[in-house]
Amino acid sequence: MKKLGLFIFFDSFAMMLMGTIIVMSASSTYSVFKFDSLFHLTNSHIAKVVLGLILMVVFSMIPYKFYKKYSKQAIIGITLLLLATLIFAPNIKGAGRWINLGVISFQPADAAKLILIIHLAFLIEAKNELITNFKEGYLYLFVWTILISGLILIQPNVSNGLLVLATSLAILFVGGAKFKHIISSFLFFILFGGTAAMLFTHSRNRILTFVTSMHTGGDINIQVKQAILGLGSGGLLGVGIGHSRQSNLFLPEAYGDFIFAIFGEEMGFIGSIILLLCFLLLFIAGLLIAKKTKDSFGQLLAFGIIFSIIIYAFVNVAVSVGLVPTTGIPLPFISYGGTSLIFMCISIGILINIALSNNLKAQVGSESKKLKEVKI
Repeated sequence: MKKLGLFIFFDSFAMMLMGTIIVMSASSTYSVFKFDSLFHLTNSHIAKVVLGLILMVVFSMIPYKFYKKYSKQAIIGITLLLLATLIFAPNIKGAGRWINLGVISFQPADAAKLILIIHLAFLIEAKNELITNFKEGYLYLFVWTILISGLILIQPNVSNGLLVLATSLAILFVGGAKFKHIISSFLFFILFGGTAAMLFTHSRNRILTFVTSMHTGGDINIQVKQAILGLGSGGLLGVGIGHSRQSNLFLPEAYGDFIFAIFGEEMGFIGSIILLLCFLLLFIAGLLIAKKTKDSFGQLLAFGIIFSIIIYAFVNVAVSVGLVPTTGIPLPFISYGGTSLIFMCISIGILINIALSNNLKAQVGSESKKLKEVKI
């Protein structure tokens, strides 16, 4: 377990290092144009990476069972914060998602995702076999899921809200919920999410243009078109770091949501495959930690964290290659840093602590067994 914890740390660190290099390349032209400084966004990203690494180390030393004590207070607190965001957050690009703290803009949805994972893990352990009972167990957990994901969705932040819902359903399924309950929730998920997405202009336009492109064979939008051009021009080995053409203001959000296109252009097909393998290995390591963890809270917490990371990575890459409608989902550890990167680092820190804590338990158990054998 200790080796798995160390692997997760170095894998995450390696991706953040790669991300910093690509952010520097992808944001330089925009930084000069917008801020008259070549490294303005790079310096901001590095500061958040450093903060994220510090928090990763700090949270790796906090016993993960500590969160059970304050799970209820945390979920109530983040619910109130999400409500406050809806009421008081300034409208930016048609959405009120950020609370400005001066030094950094805080997006409560990133904190809500992690807190909901913790709370669901706690409730499933507490309710134990009651989760198979729809009224007495499952419904109570699903209400929290709908409440949090719903508040995120109506900001509007449709893609984030739906992914939080999907992550929660996955945790409930692994936690022992009946398959028929998951299926009925999934159908509700499709109806609820689809209706909400069509109510908001920006998400409706993205879905309609995606569906239209499937019928006509045309471009989904300018972002996806330029992203695919960038990925295609990268070839097998890439054009080289700093030589991306798309980052010269051809591809909007080149350093953010569409950074995978810049990565593929500069690092090529082989570099892209290596990055995807890093995510795959991280996912496998997280699953092994969840499997080897002794208590159900730790198991579900580890699974929820690693599942949320891999599904966000999958959706981001799928958007870049035009497989799904355009979303505002960043690529974990790679995209330009914000609260998403910081809470991703906190999540990894918690995952590392789960691995280290269970490694210590295994060592203590092994030593106790040896002592008993000596006495006999």
